[in-house]
Amino acid sequence: MPQKKSSRTTSSNTKRKTSTKRSSRSTRRTTKKPKVYIPAYKAIILCCVIITICMSLLLVTTLKEPDRKLSDAAIQRYKEEIVDSKKETEEVKEKEASKKADSSKKTEAAKKSEATKKTETSKKAEAPKTDNKKTETSKKEASKEEAPKKTEAPKKIETPQVKEEKKSAETKEAATATTTKPQPEKKSKYNFPATRNGAQLIFVFDDGGQNLSHLAPFLKLPFPVTVAVLPQIAHSKESAAQVRASGNELILHQPMQSVNASVNPGPGAIKPDMTEEQIKSLLFQNITEIGPIAGLNNHEGSAITADAEKMATVLQFASQEGIYFLDSRTNVETKVPYVARELGYSYYERNIFLDNEKTKENALKELKKGLDLANKNGSVIMIGHIWSADFLPAFLQEAYPELKAQGYTFSTVSKSKARKN
Repeated sequence: MPQKKSSRTTSSNTKRKTSTKRSSRSTRRTTKKPKVYIPAYKAIILCCVIITICMSLLLVTTLKEPDRKLSDAAIQRYKEEIVDSKKETEEVKEKEASKKADSSKKTEAAKKSEATKKTETSKKAEAPKTDNKKTETSKKEASKEEAPKKTEAPKKIETPQVKEEKKSAETKEAATATTTKPQPEKKSKYNFPATRNGAQLIFVFDDGGQNLSHLAPFLKLPFPVTVAVLPQIAHSKESAAQVRASGNELILHQPMQSVNASVNPGPGAIKPDMTEEQIKSLLFQNITEIGPIAGLNNHEGSAITADAEKMATVLQFASQEGIYFLDSRTNVETKVPYVARELGYSYYERNIFLDNEKTKENALKELKKGLDLANKNGSVIMIGHIWSADFLPAFLQEAYPELKAQGYTFSTVSKSKARKN
């Protein structure tokens, strides 16, 4: 029982302490001095009032009589400056107008001088040299009479440097007028079509070795050619040597038996009854006689080129010797494309015969056919013959400049893009 009383007493004491603390806090709050706050809008209003007062004072001071006199003087000066500026602008405009008038004068004088110069150059071309002095005096008089008389714009004083520049310009114009005379356009003689697809022309001339005088004009053509020389005849070796010395391409014109057995293909020919070994030994003999060579093509040979076995032997030999074979296509039934495809060899083939008819008109007709093929396929191989020396070299020499101007290029067989795979 006495313990309970003690707990009550402690609780009462704590309550008294808290009440005393609260009372002391309230007394402190009441004893503090209150702070004075000025609202923001009131401060702004005060500032505006002060500014208006200051401005009004400034206005009052500036509106006094002695200051007015000063302001009137300043206004007069300002007006005078405006008048001066107007005068200056008017003077500038007048100067620009005079400059324009001078430039128009110069252009008109230049046009007239050019016209007079053109007429004088035409007169000089027709008249003899002795009349040069008279034409010069007439020039000066005409220029004096044609010069417009204008008194509106002031005349410009020309310095000696300007005069010298004008003289040099006039002399240059006269020189150009004399040098750049219109030249008559060259008319095309053959009307060859313009090149397409990088068209390349390859000319091959067969039957070399029969006549050296016939061979010479073909070796003088202004573009590279391929010459096929026959073996085992009178001028085989010498013809081959001349072809090599000229820088053109040499090949063996290998004789082969034709379908018509009565036609003699000449010495060193491949015949239908030959074995593989006989064909290879014959080819080796012919090549050693006129070689080194870049390739070979068939002379006659319509019977042999139609024989797949014989052509397989020829193509194998050519591949082993590192030379190409050009099929002259004397037979539509040629087996060269079939054999080459089966054995995996490349070859070339003739597209055009230029001189089956020995006339210039026929050669031109066949050449134009060749140009169409070259523009379509990119290249064409055209074969002519050494026995056409009386007209074919001269015709090609005459046609060459126009062919070159139309963009055609010329090549030998081995360097051409006419290879068949």
